[in-house]
Amino acid sequence: MTNITQQANQWHVSGDVLMDNANAILNQSNAFEMAGDLEVDFSAVTDVDTAALSLVMEWQRRALASNCKISFVHLPENLNSLAALYGVADFIPSSKR
Repeated sequence: MTNITQQANQWHVSGDVLMDNANAILNQSNAFEMAGDLEVDFSAVTDVDTAALSLVMEWQRRALASNCKISFVHLPENLNSLAALYGVADFIPSSKR
């Protein structure tokens, strides 16, 4: 089961982030406040496809519109590979933390 939770300025994503559930994750995240420095933690994500990349890009667009600085931590290796394949890896603010 996929889940996203917010604790202060950190979002925690868990489970699979795939085409069949990415929209539900996005809808759930729309209720979360986006302010200051936001960190999105993918350490509990088990599987991803290109929908996860779309989700990351959408959160970046929303952060920009909210004057929020967003970063992504513990990105799964296959998500990093997809980002490199599509030429967007340099546009994803991430940390290996």
